[in-house]
Amino acid sequence: MREVRRRDFLKGGVASIAAASGIAALSEMQPVKAASGNPVFKYPKLDIAPLKSILPGTEISFDYPDENSPALLIRMGEPAEGGVGPGEDIVGYSILCTHKGCAVNYIGERKMMVCPCHWSAFDPAKSGRLVIGQASQSLPQMALDIRDGMVRAVGVAGLIYGRHTNIL
Repeated sequence: MREVRRRDFLKGGVASIAAASGIAALSEMQPVKAASGNPVFKYPKLDIAPLKSILPGTEISFDYPDENSPALLIRMGEPAEGGVGPGEDIVGYSILCTHKGCAVNYIGERKMMVCPCHWSAFDPAKSGRLVIGQASQSLPQMALDIRDGMVRAVGVAGLIYGRHTNIL
């Protein structure tokens, strides 16, 4: 029988802990399907605003899944794909255009998200789907839920501009 040296014992212990941590992290990132059909990976939950404070037409800026990912929560006033809330009309999207990463603007009168750089337009009522323009993908949609009266971001469907993965 081979004698186990202290160094080998410590290496084995560290490797076991790393493997267990990796498995735990992957279990948190199991994808679920969004309304768009894209997988949604779970991220840390982020409280955005109390449901009762979000009136129709409200826009709330937030960063998700990290501080380098600007996003916008919109209460559309009519049901939207992937929407939450009593009217299923609250949605959230990355505001980085999928064409060149410019910040898109929500135009309430048109109910469209429009990129001022190259005029790509996205429909927030239809999972951020590209309507027209040079972009080739829909806007990444934030998976939202409501817990204890608070609207929260819990995941992202789609790839945020400028990233190879959304993994933090």
